[in-house]
Amino acid sequence: MLTYLCLAILAFGCSEDDPNPTPDLPKLTAMDLEVDERDTDYKVILDFRIDKASEDVITGVVETVDLSATKGVDYKIAGTQIVFQPGSKIATLSIDILGDNEQEDDESFSVKIVELNGALIETSEVEVRILNDDSNSDITIPGEGYTSPMSYDGMTLIWQDEFSGESLNSDNWTFETGNGSSGWGNNESQYYRKENTSMYQGHAVIEAREENFSGFKYTSSRVITQNKFDFKYGRVDIRAALPYGQGIWPALWMLGSNFNTVGWPACGEIDIMEMIGGGNNDKTVHGTAHWAQGGQASHSGDYVLQSGSFQNEFHVFSIEWDDRSIKWYVDDNLYHELNTTPNELDEFRGEHFLIMNLAVGGNWPGYPDATTEFPQRLIVDYIRVFQNE
Repeated sequence: MLTYLCLAILAFGCSEDDPNPTPDLPKLTAMDLEVDERDTDYKVILDFRIDKASEDVITGVVETVDLSATKGVDYKIAGTQIVFQPGSKIATLSIDILGDNEQEDDESFSVKIVELNGALIETSEVEVRILNDDSNSDITIPGEGYTSPMSYDGMTLIWQDEFSGESLNSDNWTFETGNGSSGWGNNESQYYRKENTSMYQGHAVIEAREENFSGFKYTSSRVITQNKFDFKYGRVDIRAALPYGQGIWPALWMLGSNFNTVGWPACGEIDIMEMIGGGNNDKTVHGTAHWAQGGQASHSGDYVLQSGSFQNEFHVFSIEWDDRSIKWYVDDNLYHELNTTPNELDEFRGEHFLIMNLAVGGNWPGYPDATTEFPQRLIVDYIRVFQNE
């Protein structure tokens, strides 16, 4: 009896019949899609395919994930369901590409399958890349101007950005977007967007535009190196050509790395260059430090061009910063210095990060008027940071 039972168990175990066979379901796949941006809105179709048709309806649910593109600004979809009709091996998703005529980087988003009934998911996510087809041909890069050296005696180049890539280097920079609190504390009029920064012929171009966006009349960009490059002491050289006009406010500057914990001005601020545009102001740049003595203290110096312009030629805006002082230069001409040895200026003995922005309007420059031309551009050729060996 035991022998027969063992043989029966072995026979059952060797059976090829599966009591719960896996259904032979169709498999869904999709391919990444590249489309042109164009100047006006238009529709594109994203195809989803199954490897064999079904007698039943197959339904799926999709969602989009913003990468560098923004839903509602660069694209939109009418629904979130895809449907394979009986006998069909193709389902489609209609996508509206929202066009414009602004020069910007290529952008992308993904379409993700989050639910599928009646088929297996072979491809769970695809990327839709929107290729910029606008031209930077109206940007003029100055052909002349001052250039600083690649090395200094007794100093080492510790960080640089030559802006030679196709897009702003995300290892170096983070975009800050929106209008901040009370217009970034200054009642500024612009909304900062990443779309207003582009690379052109080895330069970073931040563009201020007169356009309605998210309730504001102007757009521009602001980028920071916080948590990507923070440093204490050294020489900073920034070669740039500046915008101009009433209400235009470009700035190349630094904030203390403890800004998020202690706030401003306790973190310290070093303005390597600021300019408030309009009339003779277009020939004047300012170098300033802010700190928290008695609430808020500052010390500022000005440099006035005697010939040429900040708009049509490149100039190099520099600081030399150590544990005793900050010195400001334009084209290696020293024009301002601050003694930082007093205890109340301790903000300047800690790490800082870099900021580039182009503001429109605000308490200090005032606001654009009928004489202000748009777009305006801050064109940066390079940023280099050196420290003592």
